[in-house]
Amino acid sequence: MQIGIAAHSEEVPADLYDDVYELLRIIKSRCESPVLILGGYWGLMKHVVDRASELSIPSVLVLPVEHENVNPPSGTVLIRTGMEYRARSVPLVRSSDVLLVLGGSAGTMIEALIGYAMGKEVFVLKGHGLPSDKLESLGEYVDNRRNGIIRFYEDVRALADDLCRAGKRTGFGEHG
Repeated sequence: MQIGIAAHSEEVPADLYDDVYELLRIIKSRCESPVLILGGYWGLMKHVVDRASELSIPSVLVLPVEHENVNPPSGTVLIRTGMEYRARSVPLVRSSDVLLVLGGSAGTMIEALIGYAMGKEVFVLKGHGLPSDKLESLGEYVDNRRNGIIRFYEDVRALADDLCRAGKRTGFGEHG
């Protein structure tokens, strides 16, 4: 199951770090063969990759040209896209079975909307005071096409359970 992760490129409230670690622990135990796909190795994304490495969850970094010089944990796969920040979000989301939004600003919200437009199930962890909390005002369906769905959670256990079930529904491995 390839889980795209949209996350803040800066520091976040301390309780979000705790929630992310708990979420990753649950994903490791309940999702079938999880692989994380992220757009970088700084800010909250770095925390996710480091914690995933501790839990032996593989990570793939789809790096923008502006920030290719990173030194993640051993075993992390690096894809140097040659694309600018927003452009690299397309292969990140397209390669994912589901998209997990952990909180962030405009780039994180763009990735959530790309996921919706591509027909992905998007899972948003909210309630940490980050701009991406505003996505909830759009509702589960951003427009009348209903290409995808955006779901919102404050409880990491409920989010992880639904995310793992979604991976089974998508027949993970069929990216599109």
